[in-house]
Amino acid sequence: MAPELKVCGLTRPKDVEAACAAGAAYVGVIFAGGPRHLTAETAAHILANAPAHVLRVGVFAEQGVDEIARIARVAGLSLVQLHADPGPEIVGRVRDALGIPVWATVRVSGTELPASLGVMLASADGVVLDARVPGRLGGTGTALPWEALAGRLRSARAAGGRLILAGGLTPSNVKQAITLLAPDVVDVSSGVEEEPGLKNHALIRDFAAAAFSDASMTSP
Repeated sequence: MAPELKVCGLTRPKDVEAACAAGAAYVGVIFAGGPRHLTAETAAHILANAPAHVLRVGVFAEQGVDEIARIARVAGLSLVQLHADPGPEIVGRVRDALGIPVWATVRVSGTELPASLGVMLASADGVVLDARVPGRLGGTGTALPWEALAGRLRSARAAGGRLILAGGLTPSNVKQAITLLAPDVVDVSSGVEEEPGLKNHALIRDFAAAAFSDASMTSP
C-alpha cells in the first residue's frame, strides 16, 4: 500500500487547506523553535479548518509534559511528535497526560541506525526517522542514505512498529524513498516550500501524486 502523507511546518491556513486537498492524513505545526515556530493560539487558528479526519500534529522539542499538554489543548492537537531524542519514559508520560498518540523522532547519523530505534518502535505510537544535523532538530532538507539503511531498517522493523520517514523528501525523490524503505507515513516540510514556512501548493500536489502513485507502492 502507498504510505500516508504528513505535511509539516505549516504556518498559514491556506497551506493547511492545500495539504488536506492533496490528501494529507496529517498536518503539522512546529513548537520546537526555528523559522516555522508558532504559538499555541496561532496554531489553533491555522488548523481550525482542517477536516475532522485529518490529524493535527504538534512538533515539540524539550518542553516539559505540563507545557506540552497546555499547548496541545489550546492548539487542538490530535497527535504529539517529540524531537530532541526522547526516551520511552517521556513518551509514556505525554501519552498519559493527553490521551492521544505520541510519535518519537529518532535521528540518524551516517548509515548506522541508533540503538534506541528498536525500543522506540516498541514504545511510541510511531517513530519519525530523520537526519541528525548538528544544532538543528529538523526541517533541514537533509536526506538520509536510504539505500544504505534499507536492510538494517527492515530488520529493526521485523517486530513491528509504525515508521514515519522525514528528512530531505521532495516530489522528485519520494518515490525512491518509499520503494527502498516502505514507510507507513512520508513527512515533508522544506521539500514543498518556497521559503521556510511558506508552502508551494503545486509542489504539495506533486509530492502527493508521487507518494500515492501505483509505481511507488511496495511491501516492507
